[in-house]
Amino acid sequence: MAEMEIDVRGQTCPVPLVECRKAFKKASPGDIVIVKGTHPASKKEIPMACKAMGLEVLEIEDKEGGKEWEIKIRR
Repeated sequence: MAEMEIDVRGQTCPVPLVECRKAFKKASPGDIVIVKGTHPASKKEIPMACKAMGLEVLEIEDKEGGKEWEIKIRR
């Protein structure tokens, strides 16, 4: 099992979601994809897209006093 980190801090939609989709294509089943970002809409969109794709959202965590977030997803 591998961990893959995607840094989309400073990026706005649709870039974070596009980068997530690219990572899911590269990841193997069971791998963990960690997405780090700052765009509030992406924090809501990424988990919704993951559920639609049948992926498991493990954790959504606020960082830097809410200025940043981190989402852990299992492929």
